[in-house]
Amino acid sequence: MEKIADGLKSYFSKTDVILWLFTAIATVYSLLLISDMQRAGNYNYMFTQSVAIVLGIVVAVVISLVNYNFIIKLWWLFALIGVGLAGLVFLFGIQVSGTDDTAWIQLPGGFTFQPSEFMKICFIITFTKHLCFLNEIDKIKSLGGVISLLVHVGIPVMLIHIQGDDGAVLIFLFIAIVMSFLAGVQSKYFAVLGGTLAVGLPILWNFFLNNEHRNRILALFDLDGNAMTNYGWQQYQGKVSIASGQMLGSGLYNGNRVEFGIVPEQENDFIFTVAGEEFGFVGCVILLFILAVIIIRILINGKKAYDNKGAYICYGVFAMIASQVIINIGMVLGIIPVIGITLPFFSSGGTSVMSMMISVGLVQSVMNNQEVDMDKAKIRLGSQSRIKI
Repeated sequence: MEKIADGLKSYFSKTDVILWLFTAIATVYSLLLISDMQRAGNYNYMFTQSVAIVLGIVVAVVISLVNYNFIIKLWWLFALIGVGLAGLVFLFGIQVSGTDDTAWIQLPGGFTFQPSEFMKICFIITFTKHLCFLNEIDKIKSLGGVISLLVHVGIPVMLIHIQGDDGAVLIFLFIAIVMSFLAGVQSKYFAVLGGTLAVGLPILWNFFLNNEHRNRILALFDLDGNAMTNYGWQQYQGKVSIASGQMLGSGLYNGNRVEFGIVPEQENDFIFTVAGEEFGFVGCVILLFILAVIIIRILINGKKAYDNKGAYICYGVFAMIASQVIINIGMVLGIIPVIGITLPFFSSGGTSVMSMMISVGLVQSVMNNQEVDMDKAKIRLGSQSRIKI
């Protein structure tokens, strides 16, 4: 027992205890919300979520024990896994209830699996390797280096866009932008990209967005029109549920709107509305505080990393979680169109919660396996490619 205690003490002394703690708090809170909305239907979301959380935690701990440098060395394997997952969707992809994309795979026992969630992790690993390589050959600021990064992110973006999961496309783009910027890609390239997107908006609107996408955007500005009973219905009902909770909420298992499932997909993309109705404004603030601490701790760990590989991994996970939180809350509040983005750690869905746990495991791997050789550390910290934040 003493050896086990010493081992645990040593492990937690090297990992981010606060990040572990708030990850655990988030999972407990999410189970409370899911158990609450379980009243609205017959499907056992609690079982799926609980199993996924346990498996996710086990995998996360294992990953945290593996040296992140070894993980990066296997970038080619993760590239193959990412492309392979996308290929499986083209072969066996299905459309599940409540979605408008073919981005899921049916598993035995009635379970479904969304490959794009794990593709994000594969992308963070391969993009980290790519950025490190460009830094090593001093090409991170060159046009050729930037073009190679665009090609890299363009592969998963196009594969997922073809599947119809444009919400995931936005997350991939956000990850790539944040990682590239913090790796030292010059601001002028982002300015050119922004200008190109601005000029190309009419083309994007007319030729790339379908009627579904356009109507969801227009619904944000048509609060008194037909959108209220169609494309804007989900967001309207979500805001009503949040408002009904007032300051302290109706209490766990007491919300009538939750019980009758008035908000579509309240167990998934709109889980925030359950917190609003049952726990009120206070419950919403607590939920956002938990997520804010997780996001900030990951960013701090990126700053603490001894080398670029560790820093870029943390920045990629930071970008993934932060972008999903911003977009999901924006969707629920009617600021952003509904595009099918889950709320990290809280939305029901085994694939989503497992990917979040694995991403935390990656960050903990960076903290748990830091090089202690000060000569190596000085060389890495002396690199001018890292942006200090």
